[in-house]
Amino acid sequence: MGAVVLTVCVQFPDNLPCSVALQPGPNDEGKKCAVEFEVKAFCADQQDEKVEKQSSVRLTIRKIQFSPDPVGPAPVAETTFEFVMSEKPLHVKMSLSKETFYHGEPVKVNVEITNSSSRNVKDISLSVEQVTNVVLYSNDKYVKSVAKEETTDTVPAGTSLKQEYSLYPLLAYNKERRGLALDGRIKHEDTNLASSSIVKQDVLKEVQGMLVSYKVVLRMIATGAVGSSDVSLELPFRLMHPKPDQGKERERRERSEADDMVFEEFKRVYLKGVIGDDEESPTEA
Repeated sequence: MGAVVLTVCVQFPDNLPCSVALQPGPNDEGKKCAVEFEVKAFCADQQDEKVEKQSSVRLTIRKIQFSPDPVGPAPVAETTFEFVMSEKPLHVKMSLSKETFYHGEPVKVNVEITNSSSRNVKDISLSVEQVTNVVLYSNDKYVKSVAKEETTDTVPAGTSLKQEYSLYPLLAYNKERRGLALDGRIKHEDTNLASSSIVKQDVLKEVQGMLVSYKVVLRMIATGAVGSSDVSLELPFRLMHPKPDQGKERERRERSEADDMVFEEFKRVYLKGVIGDDEESPTEA
C-alpha cells in the first residue's frame, strides 16, 4: 500500500437516495439514467485547484437498503363487484404469505373468488408490476410487468375458486427490458431488480432520485348475456434484500479488501502510462 497510509472516515448522509439505475435497451448509447456515488481522493497543493487525473483515484460505492425489522402484517385485499342484470355480486379476495419478499424468492399469491353472480369468470391472470417514480429531473413514472402468469382457470356462475399461484420477479427473465429499475452494481457482481424504496420520516421524496415499489395485480373478465366487464385487484408488497449475517459479511469484506489491494497494484501501473487512462471508468467497490 506504500510507505504512507492515511485512514479517512467519510460520514455518508442518511437522507441520500439508494443506488438505482434504469436498464438501457439493447441499442441505447451514452450514459444510463442512474443514481450513483463515488469517493474521490486526490493530491494537490490547494483544495480548490484543478485536479490532475494522474493525481487522483475514484472509488464507486453504492447505497442499499435492507429489509426492516420487524416486518409488517401479510397484505390482504378484497372487494365486491356488482353487475347489471345480476342479483348477487362477485367477491374477490387476494392475499400474500408475507409483506416482504427477498430477491430470488417466489411471490406466493392466494386467490379466492366467490362467484354468486350470473356471469362467468375467465381469463384469470396475475402479474408483478414494478412502479418507478423518477424525481431526478421530472416526475416521470414507469410501470413495468416483471413477472406474469396467465391461467386457464374459470369460475362459472354460482361456483367458487381457491388457488395459490407463484410469481417469479427476477432480472434473469427481464434482461432485455428497457426502463426497468435495477440496484446499483459493484465490482464484478451481477445485479437484480431494484429493491423497494423506504423513505424515512422528514426526508423529502424529491431528493430520493428514484422511488421504486411493487404490487401484485389480479385481472379477470366477467362475461354475461349483456357483455363483459374487466375485473382487477391490486396488492402492494416489498421486494428487498435480507439483513446480512454479520459473520458472513465480515468474511466478504475481507475478501473484497484483498481484491482491492491487487487492484491498487494494477492502478499504479496504469498511472505510469503502461495503458491509456479512461476517466469514465472509476474503480468499483
